[in-house]
Amino acid sequence: MKKILATTLVLALSTLLAIPTRANGACDSQANSGSRSSIVESAIANGQFTTLVAAVKAAGLAEALQGPGPFTVFAPTDAAFQKLPAGTLEALLANPEQLREVLTYHVVSGRVDSSHVLSRVPMVTLQGQSLQVDLVDGQPRLQGANFVATDIACSNGVIHVIDSVVLPAAR
Repeated sequence: MKKILATTLVLALSTLLAIPTRANGACDSQANSGSRSSIVESAIANGQFTTLVAAVKAAGLAEALQGPGPFTVFAPTDAAFQKLPAGTLEALLANPEQLREVLTYHVVSGRVDSSHVLSRVPMVTLQGQSLQVDLVDGQPRLQGANFVATDIACSNGVIHVIDSVVLPAAR
């Protein structure tokens, strides 16, 4: 049993480490000058997070996510938002409180790199509920979401790009 667990963890770690560590280099585009963009600035510059950025602004979270942090954001791409059932995004945008619940469920206080995420230790989100990575067929998944890119360093934290919007349990 220990051998199976060890093999699974090695496969998962190698899979997660094989995931690109940058999504178009947006977060560290200013690394050569000694400074980096904030999480929000980086998401805007990247171009694949327009829906996320619009939602963050609609929920009144942009200023907080530009603060000192540090934060870890599990950032769904525009394609991830398109996978939501019809009408879900519109309903969330019309209800800022519920939108904040969903968005803060994607944020963890502190800088949590991929090695910690893979350790499968539950991470308490700013929303209050926990997130945990599971292994599905040897692949790390965050509530079914695949990791597209990890460890994108920003001035106030780190971004891990995911391919689905993760939703908190109903309270």
